Amino acid sequence: MTDSVASVAGGAQAPDDLTQVGYVAGAYGIAGAIRVTPFSTDADALLNIKTWWLDKPSLRSVSVRTTKMHGGDVVATLVGTAGRDAAEALKGAAVHVSRSEFPALEEDEYYWSDLIGLDVVNLQGEALGKVIDMMSNGPQSILRIEPISEQGSTEKAPERLVPYVDQFVKTVDLKAKLITLDWGLDY
Repeated sequence: MTDSVASVAGGAQAPDDLTQVGYVAGAYGIAGAIRVTPFSTDADALLNIKTWWLDKPSLRSVSVRTTKMHGGDVVATLVGTAGRDAAEALKGAAVHVSRSEFPALEEDEYYWSDLIGLDVVNLQGEALGKVIDMMSNGPQSILRIEPISEQGSTEKAPERLVPYVDQFVKTVDLKAKLITLDWGLDY
């Protein structure tokens, strides 16, 4: 086994840079298409990458035959998935793709997976916490920030929800693993 792959059930090899980009929400139609709810609003990775990795019943690669947007979901047909029952059996499966295959981004654009885990400070240099997740409220993405617990405190501080917009997000430094916000400690 090389450094760039991980073992998968059945002896197959999976890239070690797999990133979850959505999940199977259910079947679409009767011919075996699936509905995938993407984690990004434009779903570029799902629409353009032709090899997905599903974790149901175990992690395996699947070849994507066709994709199209339908509402907020991606409708896809997969090689080897025929009929509504086969598609329904995939409901709840996480959809992963190799990070190395993600479409290129413009300068100052980031994938959600790049932001999760970054430390967050405000303009005054005060630590606000760490990005634990991202979500969308429609018009914009939202940073979910877990605050740093006070030393010796047994009470957990509530998470911060900060809109990912220029008004609040001042810098993102992936190398330093740091996001700087215009956001007060008392917000």
